[in-house]
Amino acid sequence: MTDLLPTAPDHFPDETLSFALAGPAGKLECEAKAATEGRRNAVAVICHPLSTEGGSMHNKVVTMLERALRESGLDTVIFNFRSVGRSEGSFDEGHGESDDLAAVVAWARKARPGAKLWLAGFSFGSYVALRNAVALQATALITIAPPAAGRSWDFSTINLPACPWLVVMGDADEIVEPQGVYDWVESLPEDKRPRLVKMEETSHFFHRRLMDLRGVIRHEVKDWPPQAAGDEA
Repeated sequence: MTDLLPTAPDHFPDETLSFALAGPAGKLECEAKAATEGRRNAVAVICHPLSTEGGSMHNKVVTMLERALRESGLDTVIFNFRSVGRSEGSFDEGHGESDDLAAVVAWARKARPGAKLWLAGFSFGSYVALRNAVALQATALITIAPPAAGRSWDFSTINLPACPWLVVMGDADEIVEPQGVYDWVESLPEDKRPRLVKMEETSHFFHRRLMDLRGVIRHEVKDWPPQAAGDEA
């Protein structure tokens, strides 16, 4: 089924393109989109929620996050981790998924030489993005509902980035305990503590709040470097 997708292009496409990328455990299903306005010299790679709970690159929070970043001037790449959709391989508790992310980032860097890397993710995807941000030399990071409390993912040993970093958390999240995330953010070293935005009356999947999430992301990242051509640095 994966073979129905074209192979990964050598250059970043000007129009939306779905393609298959050779990954460490088989082919990875990817989709790349060019910025809609004010193009920055940056590419955002976005990670989806937990594979074993139905998470995929077509999750509504992921697609709204992608839309907000594309509207903010970034080229974007979403992809399915191994075992999801038309991606091959088996779920690997975040370890193999980190390798999948590295493969997608390597393609993005080849397709857009010299562009800065932004990483983003929702829920489990935010864990994968965060745990690889330093190793992949991300220059910006966005984590939506990071499962730093109430799940089995270990955030205590993660090497924290020093780049601009946004955490968005719904205060009515029924899957990730909000106060646990707030406490985790507060416990981080001040020089690496992310910007935390708490969204009132918002569930884990941002039901009826997706457009508000879009607005939050666009507002928070508008001054992050690199800015669009013609803007002041």
